[in-house]
Amino acid sequence: MREFREIIASYDQTKQQGLDCVLATVVHLEGSSYRRPGARMLVTENGKMTGAISGGCLEGDALQKAMLTFTEKKSRLVTYDTTDESDAVIGIQLGCEGIIHILFEYIHSEDPCNPIELLRLSQQKRQELVLVTGFDLSNKKNPQLGTCLLLNQQQLIAAKENSSPLSRFIVEEGAQIFSKRKSIVKDYAHPNYAGNLLFEFIQPAIALFIIGAGNDAIPLITIAHQLGWDVSVVDGRNTHAKKDRFISACQILVSKPEQVLDKIAIDSRTCFVLMTHNYQYDVKMLAALLHQPISYIGILGPKKKLQKMIAQLTDEGIAITDSMLNKIYGPTGLEIGAETPEEIAISILAEIQAVFTNKPGSMLRLKKDLIHS
Repeated sequence: MREFREIIASYDQTKQQGLDCVLATVVHLEGSSYRRPGARMLVTENGKMTGAISGGCLEGDALQKAMLTFTEKKSRLVTYDTTDESDAVIGIQLGCEGIIHILFEYIHSEDPCNPIELLRLSQQKRQELVLVTGFDLSNKKNPQLGTCLLLNQQQLIAAKENSSPLSRFIVEEGAQIFSKRKSIVKDYAHPNYAGNLLFEFIQPAIALFIIGAGNDAIPLITIAHQLGWDVSVVDGRNTHAKKDRFISACQILVSKPEQVLDKIAIDSRTCFVLMTHNYQYDVKMLAALLHQPISYIGILGPKKKLQKMIAQLTDEGIAITDSMLNKIYGPTGLEIGAETPEEIAISILAEIQAVFTNKPGSMLRLKKDLIHS
């Protein structure tokens, strides 16, 4: 999500300066690569690059390809074969072992449905969406459809004029994408369009609510913001929950624990970390969260603290089910030997990421399959 936002911000700045830009998108991958389909990079005509399509090995040549796109003012598809050790263009023995197909799209700023505007629409509401990009692997000289459609689970939100032949197919296929909750590439044959389509499943940014405005919350907020998450801080103390103590993008809420949920919106991408260092505040907050449709409640502190909280709530007559217990992570964080607030923040955020991606959070060297299986 952060990459989308940075690309949109760079585009807006470029537009104000009267400069043209090109969007490079990884649309298909055979084998392995540093970035997956959907990775993007915006290139302006003065050579500024925002975002990334690789770990740095392709960006140099991609800049040159983008400059050609400025001249032609039309989309073009380029293939990089990192399995070819003799390819001097992208360097020898990169080790990625993948064939990467990248679509370069010239951005027509006057088009209200140009690729950047579709990205902008995808960021305006917290909802799951599918972004569709058309390209033709069989004949790269053919006109490339490009980023063309955006839909939610009910309907098309926006579409380029030349994408109308795809609309019915897109709606039918989109239902399957939402069901599978993952991006795919499909072939499509129609009298008015034949080629490949990237169906990109887009989820809202993780919304992290940090309950506690102590100094140890600062690195957690800072790193979560760098990840592109939507971060909020909640505390009952107005001496601690102050805007000038945290980054400007962070939302601040001063509230009693019983009233917090009346003041915020919760969805499936929302999570909480309880770290007020005030036992009574934390236990009341936990009681309020148990029945909410969230998948992560982190509790800072030893396991004995959590056991005490559960026992107290049970004594108060709150029936705590296994499904409720399964979403409580206490002590919060992965076991990485964290001691400092910064190390603890990394531990917590890594665990949240693992929970939302349904991954074990273990060492990659222990994985027998591909990194992105």
